[in-house]
Amino acid sequence: MRRGYTTGTCAAAAAGAAAWMLLHQSPCEKWRVTTPKGIELTLEIRDRFFSSHTASCAVRKDAGDDPDVTNGILVYAQVGKTRKTGIGIAGGSGVGRVTKPGLDQQVGEAAINSGPRGMIKGECQSVCDASGYKGGLLVTISIPGGEDLAARTFNPRVGIIGGISVLGTSGIVEPMSEKAYADTIRMELNQIRSTHSNHNEGVIFTIGNFGETFVRDTLGLSLDTQVKCSNFIGEALAAASELAFKRILLVGHIGKLVKLGVGILNTHSSHGDGRMETLIVCALEAGASLTVLQDLKDCVSTDAALEVLRRGSVLQHTMAILGERIDATLRRRLPPEIAIAFICFDKKLSQPDRRGEIICQSPHADKLMEVFKHG
Repeated sequence: MRRGYTTGTCAAAAAGAAAWMLLHQSPCEKWRVTTPKGIELTLEIRDRFFSSHTASCAVRKDAGDDPDVTNGILVYAQVGKTRKTGIGIAGGSGVGRVTKPGLDQQVGEAAINSGPRGMIKGECQSVCDASGYKGGLLVTISIPGGEDLAARTFNPRVGIIGGISVLGTSGIVEPMSEKAYADTIRMELNQIRSTHSNHNEGVIFTIGNFGETFVRDTLGLSLDTQVKCSNFIGEALAAASELAFKRILLVGHIGKLVKLGVGILNTHSSHGDGRMETLIVCALEAGASLTVLQDLKDCVSTDAALEVLRRGSVLQHTMAILGERIDATLRRRLPPEIAIAFICFDKKLSQPDRRGEIICQSPHADKLMEVFKHG
């Protein structure tokens, strides 16, 4: 399936092109940008305008073969000179604003996540350096129709109002057709089974980019037998069982794995949420106070929920109960002869340098990790 690129990539390319037009006073038809995943894209620049004080342009979002509601939107960047040094970033019309704690940005900030902010600053700073410009720039990102489009997303529920979010940790949109992704998982598992290096007959499933990084950098495991299953945990487990894998290690962020605590095995938001409800039930069993339970109900992210549990001194007990529930869900899906373990970690997206920490895991996860270290 064909990949696409994120709203964050669109915003960064538009910002770079607008900065270039402002500082060179010349039109820009295409802009080359390298995504955090290392993929280089050359994007068409639309609706170009520049004057001696400001410049603006847009990039059209292409989600590839992913059924993304933002596919085809125009992401605009307006760039102006400022007296302050550095690159400032603001949200214009159609870009949501954060109204609740626990998200990537602080309350009151535009819902432009840290990944896209870094890309925007990088593109503009490169233009400034190449042009010899020592002053500052203010970049305003806007998305026409974003406020109406937000009603078709989870933004209002999580406390982002007035528009959509500018997202993208990798800069690339991976196609999420369920059948196509399930076929891809099976293909990768077949490849692992066919190699002579897989002596331990095991596979590591990771949910996404953060899980892959956590496996490599924090757990110190090889990625040779790793398959990224994304949201399709149930399909991945079924395929591994059919292909006679004997050992499975599942590694993921709590924002996804918490859903296994109520038996949800496709963790995409379109298949249901239940994150806070699951944590409330586990916290209740752990003896949390009514105040903690009420605060959990108002959380919009698992990061915010973990802070509530820490303050209420029930984090460790709650995570132990959640771990038992996740373990039971996984065991119900597989025959007893398959060794299955999970590792659930926490990583605050607002702190990109944080490597993450394990917050719950299967009782025998350490033993299984040793197999993957030496297998």
